[in-house]
Amino acid sequence: MSVSGLCEICGKPDIEHTCNRCGQLVCERHYNAEMGVCVECVSEISGGTERDDVDTYRF
Repeated sequence: MSVSGLCEICGKPDIEHTCNRCGQLVCERHYNAEMGVCVECVSEISGGTERDDVDTYRF
């Protein structure tokens, strides 16, 4: 589905998808095509294991 606007997660232009769960407009990077939802919804569904925009720090 082609839509216009800014990704509601990263703010980049040229969004391509709408989350089937929450309705956010998101870019290709923040969309899980297999599940049809944004990465935030995947994170909620899977217990926080799919967010790719969060840095991990280990000490």
